Amino acid sequence: MAVMDFAAGGFRFVPAVFQYSAGVAALPGYRIERARFAEPVPMAEGWRRIASHLEALSRPRSAFCACELRSPAPFTEDGFERFNRGYAAVLQEWGLLALGENPVARSNVCPQVSPPAEPSFHAFSYTVPDADAAPSFVVAGSGESVEGRGSYAAHTVALGDTSTTGMRAKADYVLGEMERRMAALGFAWPQTTGVQAYTVFDLYPLLADAVVRRGAARHGLTWQYCRPPVQGLDYEMDCRGVSIERVLPA
Repeated sequence: MAVMDFAAGGFRFVPAVFQYSAGVAALPGYRIERARFAEPVPMAEGWRRIASHLEALSRPRSAFCACELRSPAPFTEDGFERFNRGYAAVLQEWGLLALGENPVARSNVCPQVSPPAEPSFHAFSYTVPDADAAPSFVVAGSGESVEGRGSYAAHTVALGDTSTTGMRAKADYVLGEMERRMAALGFAWPQTTGVQAYTVFDLYPLLADAVVRRGAARHGLTWQYCRPPVQGLDYEMDCRGVSIERVLPA
């Protein structure tokens, strides 16, 4: 996987598809911080609050390097395409697509219980100057399908199989994708400070062998009872290695 520098934002990234990069890492002299909203914030208001947060830190909007979204329910493939186009239009306005690639990492999942009424921000990450910062990174969410090759369904691992065997195959693929993305940025599981899994199917039968023994739960695993953003996908993960996280009031 190639890596590009986005100097205007103080980070580097792994190019992926138009809606997101596969992951980001702070450039030397910067650190990545993560901020989570106490409650999901609808997209339009979320963009405003993120811009205000960055302005308060004297950071440009180009410092916005990753986000975590929550949507009401999994999209059809066409619906996901339309949503992504609107999302990318804001990144364009913010100057984040200046290199011809989308540098911003992203996860977008759908809570099975008490979902938001509309697509919303759950959390976001950004860079701040720090001459003594330890390396930091955020890897974008991945489900069990290869993106950018046409239909999700045509490239989904164990499509429709939510048995223990099917879920293990899905988890193995997604964990491998996390490792590939981290490796491209120069990281591995020992550098993670947070790992999140998103599925509504039973994770326990594969937790020890597929996740813990692989080193992916070094600080525990946050299992969020959510579905991936596209119909037909059943398992997603993301991970990060950051030293500062904060919760913003509702």
